[in-house]
Amino acid sequence: MIQGRQQERTVITELLEQARASQGGALVVRGTAGVGKSFLLRCVAADVDGMRVLRTQGIESESPLAFAALHRLLHPLMPYLEQLPAPQVHALRAAFGQVVTEGVDRFLVFLAALSLLAEAAEHTPVLAIIDDAQWLDEVSAAALLFVARRVDAERIALLFGARDGDERRFDSGDLSELSLSGVDDAAAAALLEEQSGVRVPTEVVRELVAGTGGNPLALAELARVLTPEQLAGTARLPRTLPLTTGVERAFLDRYRRLPEPAQTLLLVAAADDTGHLATVRRAARVLGAGEAALDVAESSDLLRIVNGQVELRHPLVRSAVYGAATDYRRRRAHQALAEALTGEDAVERRVWHLAAAAQGPDLDVAAQLDEVAHRSRTRGGHEAASAAWERAAELTDQVEHEAQFLQQAAQSAWLAGQIPRARTLAGTAADLTPEATVRADAALLLARIEWNTGSLSQGRRMVLHGAQQVAAADPVRALEMGMFAAALASFDPSAAREPRPTAVVTAPDESSTARQRCFWHLLVGFDHLVDVDIAQAAPALRAAFADGASLEDADQDLLPNLGIAALHLGEDRAAFQYHDLLLSRARNSGAPVMVLYALTRRSTIDYVTGNWSGARAGAFEALHLAQGIGQPGLTAMPLALLALLDGLQGEQTYLQHLAAAEHVAGHHPLGTLGGMVHDLLLWARAVTAAQPEAAHHHLAQLQNPVTRRHAAIDRIEAAARTGHRELAQAWVEDLEAFAEATGTAWAAAVTLHGQALLTDGPEAEKCYRTALEHHRNSSRAIDKARTQLAYGEFLRRARRRVDARPHLQAALETFTDLGASRWEERAAQELRASGRTARRRDPSTAVALTPQELQVATLIQQGMTNREAAAQLFLSPRTIDFHLRNVFAKLQISSRAQLMRQHLDASTPAPSTA
Repeated sequence: MIQGRQQERTVITELLEQARASQGGALVVRGTAGVGKSFLLRCVAADVDGMRVLRTQGIESESPLAFAALHRLLHPLMPYLEQLPAPQVHALRAAFGQVVTEGVDRFLVFLAALSLLAEAAEHTPVLAIIDDAQWLDEVSAAALLFVARRVDAERIALLFGARDGDERRFDSGDLSELSLSGVDDAAAAALLEEQSGVRVPTEVVRELVAGTGGNPLALAELARVLTPEQLAGTARLPRTLPLTTGVERAFLDRYRRLPEPAQTLLLVAAADDTGHLATVRRAARVLGAGEAALDVAESSDLLRIVNGQVELRHPLVRSAVYGAATDYRRRRAHQALAEALTGEDAVERRVWHLAAAAQGPDLDVAAQLDEVAHRSRTRGGHEAASAAWERAAELTDQVEHEAQFLQQAAQSAWLAGQIPRARTLAGTAADLTPEATVRADAALLLARIEWNTGSLSQGRRMVLHGAQQVAAADPVRALEMGMFAAALASFDPSAAREPRPTAVVTAPDESSTARQRCFWHLLVGFDHLVDVDIAQAAPALRAAFADGASLEDADQDLLPNLGIAALHLGEDRAAFQYHDLLLSRARNSGAPVMVLYALTRRSTIDYVTGNWSGARAGAFEALHLAQGIGQPGLTAMPLALLALLDGLQGEQTYLQHLAAAEHVAGHHPLGTLGGMVHDLLLWARAVTAAQPEAAHHHLAQLQNPVTRRHAAIDRIEAAARTGHRELAQAWVEDLEAFAEATGTAWAAAVTLHGQALLTDGPEAEKCYRTALEHHRNSSRAIDKARTQLAYGEFLRRARRRVDARPHLQAALETFTDLGASRWEERAAQELRASGRTARRRDPSTAVALTPQELQVATLIQQGMTNREAAAQLFLSPRTIDFHLRNVFAKLQISSRAQLMRQHLDASTPAPSTA
């Protein structure tokens, strides 16, 4: 019977009630060892009504096994698996070792876990209990956290139990937490009497509570250890009462009083990671402990048998027994367990037990660990793969193999987000061997870590040095590394003063492949950008586009860099094409980090081309996805984009998004995104600045060449209006050179817009008119509207009010459609000053779809089912259904067919009620 946890039970009951009402959630129950977390969760599981209870737990010895805990949790739901989309079915089967695959993205497995739980919850609400979360294998922990952040519209509740004060901590991020402290005097008295059969006086209870902190396990053990006289208060209590470490010692003392065979069986159970009674029995028999030993161990109350499973009384029993054993006895126990695990489904466990049993180098076990690592990596279990390769390195006495294993361990650690560990492993691998390929792989990984999580400049130098080191032995690898260095240099002003990749890398010869030529042309083009020589960069980058057209569109090294090249050239259509393709591939493969990459960069294109609702929807999706996968550093870019859009549209969330972006930028390494985030935040401050001089101050600090061109009109206008005409003229001339080199219509139009601001009279009018002609061939609707506004202002000031009106009206309509409130008001004032009443959309005729509703509606318009849309957005089908119902209600429609006929925007015209 549970004592003294009524308040905690109330909190959990509320969570379960909300889950039953399709408002799912998660709760982490935290506390020190013995405080009653596991007992509380067992009581909840036993008492809950009307919910399907699923259970799993973390096991310390199981932590290197990928998806082990998730498999235990979801195993009862496998009959529902075929209801999921085929890619998710394949991913989950691969993760659980049921099919062999060349590779699967771990986040597709996470999505499949969410979908499977959601499918089960359609039939009966689900309660998932995850105990000892601090010992979960890391990929299971990541999967369960992913699920926990996405059940708000589901009939699902997740309860985690996590121990505080352990060497490993369960990092639950933003999930709700409930901390368990010791029980009060009344509960302690009831517990002591229940365990001892003695009525304990109040003063003794208080002394025991004070001495144990009210720890229920410590109190229960004291009820066994203390004499009835001590409990009754007729004899003095001992001076020192056992706390948590003492409780562990009490378990150990009880263990040591057992006969040798029973001790052996308990040690096998502590070393085991399956909990299967048959496995423990077989292994114990190998060591001479038979059925009698099992009976004695069970009678000691340190171990119990439940439904064919071996359960140790408490995790402290496991740590006490295993920690107290000698190295020799532990290795014998693992060897016996390896011999007991004979099935094909137990290969990984058997190999890990063999690795634990090995005393020195063992090439055979190292080779088996290598196979386990490859298998884990293909299933998305990068943490497990890394651990297996690191242990394989320890078990080999061949330096070349050791370095290779360590490099592979480092690569998997990086993919798992274990950044410090990846850096250490890669550095050790590079130091171990002179072999050029391994050193090059390590150098590239170390550089990639640096440019993503630290300094862009340092990462560039590291990858260039790596290219130089491998150039003689492997020119193709050097070429690829040199291209990365050049791409980074194109965003790094300090690169102009340092060695270039073209001095290190050899140009491909006539026998080279299209892929190698594409790498070379990108390298050359990016290198010219360092010299701000767009005239030389443009043809090289366009040659890369031509070579890239014949390649696989899923090339993850080339596709993002082709997109970067398109951004540098200002070729909006190509930039959108590459990033949209990248996004599509990432969605279909379930790769959320690449989805984030593509969404944020595509949103900048949506911004400049006037698709602000798409830009906002993409930024919101990226923000929620980054939060959902536990990558706070990746929220900076979408937050900065949202702050800019908020500033332009006059949204009340502007300060919130701005502050959040600045906080992330100040507390997390941004790597290659740092420069763009820095510029977007300056730009956001500029568009909301009360005075032109303040706006100019922010805009003059922009550093990223792409952002500078995106904000060209703002920069030139601010400089011209604040008397910085020489600076404005220099910026116009830079843009003019860019326009001539690239031939982009928008750049030519903005150049002429800038020239008009710096001249007067007929020459200014000529510039405006020619600019508008160029705008006809440009996709940048917002720049066109800005030119129309500026030209209209010019005409009105020249007292040509009638001529000004059509330009001002056209600008006003664009600003109104975009919700660009600041420019909208400016255009309306100018139009009124020209003698015409501004015609603006009646707000009552528009309905506002949230960004996520817009994303859902857009996918449904493409003919997707709820399941297909859920897979694209990393959500559950019920969540899609929730948003779709809101869309139908706002648009006053009732079918998908009606939705197909809607023109969607963040502000979509409401249907007529006439």
